[in-house]
Amino acid sequence: MSIDRLFHLQFGRDGGTERFFLRLAQAFHEEGITQEFAIRPGNEWRDQLAAFGSVQEGHFLRRTPTGLLQAARLGGQIRRFAPDAILAWRAPAARLIPNLPKAAKVLRLGDYPRHTRHFTHLDCIVGNTPPVLRHCRKIGWEGPLEIISNFPTQNPITPVARARFDTPEEVFLICGAGRFFRTKGMDSLIRAAALCPDAWLWLVGDGEDRPMLEALVDELGLRARTRFVGWVDRTTDYIAAADVFCVPSREEPLGNVLLEGWASGVPVVTTRSEGPDWAATDGKDALKTEIDDAAGIAQAIQRIADAPELAAQLVAEGKATLTREFSKDRIVSKYLTLFDAIRAGQL
Repeated sequence: MSIDRLFHLQFGRDGGTERFFLRLAQAFHEEGITQEFAIRPGNEWRDQLAAFGSVQEGHFLRRTPTGLLQAARLGGQIRRFAPDAILAWRAPAARLIPNLPKAAKVLRLGDYPRHTRHFTHLDCIVGNTPPVLRHCRKIGWEGPLEIISNFPTQNPITPVARARFDTPEEVFLICGAGRFFRTKGMDSLIRAAALCPDAWLWLVGDGEDRPMLEALVDELGLRARTRFVGWVDRTTDYIAAADVFCVPSREEPLGNVLLEGWASGVPVVTTRSEGPDWAATDGKDALKTEIDDAAGIAQAIQRIADAPELAAQLVAEGKATLTREFSKDRIVSKYLTLFDAIRAGQL
């Protein structure tokens, strides 16, 4: 048994979850699966997604007369499409899954839902790390749970020229990437960089905390050796230009950026936030520090700067972990196997 038709409910904007969603949709497309998608209007990646199947746009989650009408029409469209599987991304989208007995109905989670009220018609919850699944049990979900993680971009990686950001070739370059808000811990990384007097820092991303981070850079006297790169399409190309990649998160259910660091061929330093602490092995494929420990992050960075053999080991083991646990073929196969098991009544 194998699925031929898959419907996605994805109402995010732009972040690690949405970028992985695009990669997975492309992978299913390459498997010959017919797909349809429901998304919010105005997403920058709408045209990219349309290459993999029909896209419907609407405010389907709004509890207004217009939103409820759009949701009802969406339910009819899903039934007409007659999918073999329906995959909702994030908890609120699960309430739009219709009760189709022949379809595998799955919620994919990379964060922590507050309740189970939306989960009426689900057959299974997929979490990308064990902490996500433990949380689902804690809030009362009694149905099947599966761990299926992510895979990083499959694009060839070409390091960005440092000269684009007025960064000397010979300096030791630290890179961090992600949304600029508190849970990502970019302030801790800036404080760590201040303790590495010869290092430069690239911050790839943007978000609501950028003014605060800019002010912190100025307060610590780091402006001359810090670059705010902004949002980019190919994060790995920027990570690959660095000498070390840091994941300073306070909260990180998985951390797609951890996988991107491994894929980029750069040694990784990460906090012991939930996902990276599960995925990485300290001293083998990454160096781990405590959360909010800027001095510890700085010490780990300096260890890598002082020991080329350690850096080489972290890179080699990171790529080995990526191939073994987080490859595209492995992740796609696990999803297809899950869909088949649900439809065969084996889960």
